[in-house]
Amino acid sequence: MTAAAADPLAQEFVRFAVDSGVLRFGEFKTKAGRLSPYFFDAGLFDDGAKLGALGSFYARRLLASGIEFDMLFGPAYKGITLVAALAIELARLGRNVPLAYNRKEAKDHGEGGVLVGAPVRGRVLIVDDVISAGTSVRESLALIRAAGATPCGVALALDRQEKAVEDGRDAAHSAVQYVTRELGLAVCAVATLGDLLQYLAPNPALQAHAAAVQAYRNRYGV
Repeated sequence: MTAAAADPLAQEFVRFAVDSGVLRFGEFKTKAGRLSPYFFDAGLFDDGAKLGALGSFYARRLLASGIEFDMLFGPAYKGITLVAALAIELARLGRNVPLAYNRKEAKDHGEGGVLVGAPVRGRVLIVDDVISAGTSVRESLALIRAAGATPCGVALALDRQEKAVEDGRDAAHSAVQYVTRELGLAVCAVATLGDLLQYLAPNPALQAHAAAVQAYRNRYGV
């Protein structure tokens, strides 16, 4: 069996994430309690140049996905900067769409409520970094539907392609698969764990990390 051809956009993104220090290698404890040999921290897209580049990656993947949407929604907190970066890049490309995001706690003065930005209506695309347990997606769905709008999909930076944890046990599906199969939402990710492994394999400086990431995928991957 021949190896799958590398996805140029995904490889470019992984290189960017590694060079930016957003994608790091070592030993990290995940929300599921697993010891992961890599960690993706979208909070480290922490300056204008990095956010601008990130918005470009999201926009290119989203526009190629064919997902139809009328506006963008960013779950607090990381999703707020992500949705802004994507909206700015889409506008630069000639597709100006409204955006909104939520607060963690309702505001009892001024405009009040938990939603900020444009009125939430039409087909709404959720923008996040990764999906670990699907909690932020489910919370976003509730807010979007309560506003009378229709969730239509999720745009991610990285799909970890690993088993979700349910009731303390490994599930047969990933969190992304749960979102697509059970929640009925389209998901597009700039890159996946498989793309990361393709990037690591031919890179001599990262060979040690490649073995650890492959072992992790063999154990927890879907």
